[in-house]
Amino acid sequence: MPNHRTARSAALPPPGPQRTLAAAQLASAVGDGAYYTTSALYFTRVVGMSVTALGAGLAVAWALGSLAGVPLGHLADRRGPRRTAVALALGAAGVVAAFLVIRSSWPFMLAMCLFATAQSGLTAARQALVAGLVPPAERTGLLAHLQSTLNGGLAVGAAIGGVALTLGTRAGYLGAFAVTGLGFLAGALLLRRLPEVPPAPSGPSGPGDGPRLAVLRDRRYAAVTAVNTVLLLRMPLLSLILPLWIAERAPGLGWLGSALFVLNTLAVLAFQVRTARGVTGLDSAVRAVRSAGVLLLASCAVCGLSALDVPVWTVGALLVAAAGLQVAGEMRQSAGSWQLGFDLAPPERIGQYQGFFTTGVAVARTLGPLLLTALLLDGGLAGWLLLGALFLAAGHAMGPVARWAAAGRHPGPVPAIAVPR
Repeated sequence: MPNHRTARSAALPPPGPQRTLAAAQLASAVGDGAYYTTSALYFTRVVGMSVTALGAGLAVAWALGSLAGVPLGHLADRRGPRRTAVALALGAAGVVAAFLVIRSSWPFMLAMCLFATAQSGLTAARQALVAGLVPPAERTGLLAHLQSTLNGGLAVGAAIGGVALTLGTRAGYLGAFAVTGLGFLAGALLLRRLPEVPPAPSGPSGPGDGPRLAVLRDRRYAAVTAVNTVLLLRMPLLSLILPLWIAERAPGLGWLGSALFVLNTLAVLAFQVRTARGVTGLDSAVRAVRSAGVLLLASCAVCGLSALDVPVWTVGALLVAAAGLQVAGEMRQSAGSWQLGFDLAPPERIGQYQGFFTTGVAVARTLGPLLLTALLLDGGLAGWLLLGALFLAAGHAMGPVARWAAAGRHPGPVPAIAVPR
């Protein structure tokens, strides 16, 4: 019995604010999963939008949403992250309700811009809540729990969306959207239960002192964000590149793309918390990111071998091995980047700095497909090795760049980061 209690406590964040944050994440993630699996078909098949209009709306929306993360994060610093997060979660729920009555492209684009803006701001405000409610040594562990919770919630939401897709009726799609709206509403109500985090003080050392959006002038933090964005180019690999690669190299294994996605989700759900346990400071974060670069290089090399003239079953085995290496690198990179994103940001400007740091996700998702389809689908083994070398270089560059950023934040020697020579 004690062993069961220990395992259960390890699977859940500690009671109190950390567990409430995880519950709010779960509620929103279920809604996201239902939305992302059904929205494209709803707007094209039921509303009648063209694929081109849908794609343009999504691209514009997420571009604007990523830009909104910094000012909304600044708002969380100035007005308090809890009230900002609650307001943005309620705003997201309201926009989802508006989706139910949209019938043309322009209102859709406006609603999508508002939805993406609310989502980006909500992410920044949640990160500021984590900084305000959780001791620094426990933040990466909590974020690992939140990532696992996110994956579990997305899986549940995707299953609900799958029911709507199977029905294929307007009522089924609207039911999935209702789950999305209720998920954000439940998330807002859960966030209201958290203790109030006071706004950062204005004046010396506060967000009201100096430039309003100081992160936009912080070259050192921008360099860390840029290196992390290179590593985030791993994101389109599983969702876009590998399915296309399989379709081209081994059409008979079309089902493998979905299987690899499930493998990734289950691995993160099971092992992300354990992977992040050893990341407690800048030194361990740098080591985690450096090892992620090595693992991602190995993943690319193994995947590239499937471009050779080998039997179909060998292609499948190579892709499964590559996906295993990729998710191991993903978990190491995530844990290290969470720690760096927090530790290298001024405590009084966590919201705007996190809003800036998370724009790397939007950049990777926007530019990644354009860059990687040309590099990998046409380049074969050489393209995969080039991408792997880029991951390796970024993983090793993070140490010196993080040391430079830490020196700017804390003038003088920075013993917290031991960068190998």
